[in-house]
Order: sequence, then C-alpha cells, then structure tokens
Amino acid sequence: MSLLPTSSELVARARADLRVGLPVVLGERAQGLIALAAETLTPARLSALRSLAGQPHVALTARRAETLRARAYDGDLARVILPPDVDAAWVRALADPALDLDAPMKGPLATAREGAVGLHRLALLLAKSAQLLPAMVTLETDDPAGIAATLMATCLTPEAAASDLALHHPLSPVAQARLPMEAAEQGRLHIFRPDNGGIEHYAIEIGRPDRDKPVLARLHSACFTGDVLGSLKCDCGPQLHAALGAMGQAGAGVLLYLNQEGRGIGLANKMRAYSLQDQGFDTVEANHRLGFEDDERDFRIGADLLRKMGFRAVRLMTNNPRKTAMMEAEGVAVTERVPLITGTNRHNAHYLSVKRDKSGHML
Repeated sequence: MSLLPTSSELVARARADLRVGLPVVLGERAQGLIALAAETLTPARLSALRSLAGQPHVALTARRAETLRARAYDGDLARVILPPDVDAAWVRALADPALDLDAPMKGPLATAREGAVGLHRLALLLAKSAQLLPAMVTLETDDPAGIAATLMATCLTPEAAASDLALHHPLSPVAQARLPMEAAEQGRLHIFRPDNGGIEHYAIEIGRPDRDKPVLARLHSACFTGDVLGSLKCDCGPQLHAALGAMGQAGAGVLLYLNQEGRGIGLANKMRAYSLQDQGFDTVEANHRLGFEDDERDFRIGADLLRKMGFRAVRLMTNNPRKTAMMEAEGVAVTERVPLITGTNRHNAHYLSVKRDKSGHML
C-alpha cells in the first residue's frame, strides 16, 4: 500500500487549503490554473498572485454573475477580469452578497469570453465542496506541476478531481451506543464517516425495526438554528421532534440526521442567506444571490445509510417529492409517503410558501 495521497485525499487537502487561504493548482501538462478562494483571499496573496505573469480573473457562478449584471459568456459561470487597481476587499465584496449594500459600486464588470473554462468550473465546484462562497480568484499557467512545486501547493489533475467531486463517497460505521431519549427510551445512535475524510452523518434508531418490512424513516438535514436554538424562521425543529415522536409512538423507526446545513451550503452561508432575507429576498433568491442553486444537498447519503443498516424499503416521512424520487432511484423502495406537517407562525409563513411554490413541497 502506497503512503502517497490518493486523488480523493488530495481533494480533501485542497478543501482545507482553500479554507485557510492557500492556493491550489488545477491542471496537468501545459494547461493549468492557480486558484484561491475569494472569501479567504488576503492582500498579501493577491499581491503575490499579481506578481506572476498573466491576467487574473474572478470566477463566479452564473447565479452570482446575474446579481452583479456581469455577462456569463461561459454559460454556467463568468470570469470577471480583475481590474489592476482593486484590493482584496473589493474581491470579497464581489463574492459576498451580504456586502452588496455596503459596497454597491463594483461595476461595470468586464468578463472574459474566450478560452477554455473547464478548470474554472472545477475550481467553483471545489469551493462549494469546502462550503465557501463559490467565487475563485484564478490565474492561468502553462506549468501547473512546476508552479505547484514552487508554491508548495496541492495540485489536482482535472479528471480525477472532477470524478471525486461528483462521487458519493461510501459511509462506514464508526461507533454506536444505546441512547434513551424523550421520544423513546429504546434508542441507539449510529455514527457514520465517509472514506474521504468528509463530515460525519448520524442515524437515530428507535426500537428494533424489522429489516424485512418497510421502516418508518425520515431524512433530516441538520439545522443548528432550528434544531438547537428553536428558530421560528423555519419548520426544521418541529419536524425533527414530530418525526422522533411519531417513531417513538410507533415503537420503531430510523431518523437519518444528515449534516447538510442550509440545504447543503453550510451554516456560515446560511447566515448570509438569512441576512439577505432580512433585505426582502426569499430563500431561493438568497441562495441564487450567494451563487448557489436552490438546493445543494446530496440525498444519496440517506439511501446509502439505510442500506448500510439493512433497510431496503421505507415509509418515508417527507413533504419533499425529491427525496422520494432519490430513494427510488437509489434502489430503496418507498412504499408510502407519510406527510410531516407542522405549525405555521408569522416568522416562517413566507418561508413555507416558498418551499411549496418554488421547491414543490407538499404542504
């Protein structure tokens, strides 16, 4: 067994590098890209990047480019030509819509319309996987291996990195223990970890569900604000407790607690979205202004966990038809959709109407 890192481990290393402000290099042979996350860019590193030959760009998703009225000639992304006189704070303001009111004068923005964009697209996917704002400061290079060695930077080959980012990494059981809960004294908590060093996910097993029958199941995405703080802006906390209560009353069930906060964008970006909602944007509009899609979650995780635990069929507690379709596509039979309707208050009424009207939830 080699002690060298695998392509998946290099991607994990690259995510960590971006989060602390280090550059990563994407490419092979004579086509490459130096990329830094706009969110963690420092003045010193911007200056160092400018000292290299070439024209730096800021790669943005088309969603964010639309907000900035920057032309996305590349379809799903735009490459903003970095003006020579702007600083790191300007770059951050370009990426972070929470700063739109503080720094409204960022344009007109010139965007590139020629050249290959595959590496820029890969850089944005990498930023998303690190739960950073999807905005990357980039500089093309014809010697990716050489510049990576000079900068002591993680170097990713495009095909391997793209494959890893699209892959659902298998989850392995790490630990489990008996856990008496208010909802049910007969409870167990299972911890699962993906093989790429990513975030762990949990399964809460109520009673002793029969593996030969459809189990009452719920896929619940983590919501720190709702589950822990009792936020009134969403219905997550009430749904969590209602699902556990129903399983306790039935005597058996499994709730999968998936660490995909904020529909997969992370807690920091979710708080940015909340800030935009305070300005009058709805949930979907806020995600788009941040540069994300409506929902960035990967529900394949839920199907994988159920199979790992020996379940092949579920009575799924959900209002989201996308979850039902994903389960079926992943080979887990949904014998019944069990509605999970909770109360409405003046703080979450609009949020729930957006879930119904824009995301197709059956409320």
